[in-house]
Amino acid sequence: MSNDATPESGPAVPPPYEPPAAPPGYGAAAAPAAAPAYGAPAVPAPAQPPAYAPAPAYPQAPAYGQPPAYPAVPSYGYPAPPPGPKTNIMAILSLVFAFVFSILGIVFGHIALSQIKRTGEDGRGLAVAGLVIGYVVCGLSLLFVVFYVVFIVLIIGAAASSGYYYSS
Repeated sequence: MSNDATPESGPAVPPPYEPPAAPPGYGAAAAPAAAPAYGAPAVPAPAQPPAYAPAPAYPQAPAYGQPPAYPAVPSYGYPAPPPGPKTNIMAILSLVFAFVFSILGIVFGHIALSQIKRTGEDGRGLAVAGLVIGYVVCGLSLLFVVFYVVFIVLIIGAAASSGYYYSS
């Protein structure tokens, strides 16, 4: 009970405050660091690295201008085949529009077949596929409309003969 208060001695008093040492002013040399107190050896200063050899002299770069021409590269294997006949645009459009708007796909397919017969272009298979898909989609659409109309007529007929009348 060294720092406790007792009734005879009064409250314990802390030691007086000592402010820290002021830092050195601007431009003043700092105090040298003290050696470690625990007896560790001081670190010796690092040795200077060996000097590098002088850089070799490189030749002067040529002036800007036309680069030297490269020799032709020999081609190996077979030469590229010549370009074949182009594909008929109407045949491509026939296949595309057969899914979107079947009537237009059918018209473009017939135009494409006549152009292919006259000019010899590629795309006969595309035109035939556009025609077939266009006719199938058109037929299915027509069947859907017929069944829809018959269904509506049957519903109206069933509602009319049901016997329920609303009177106002």
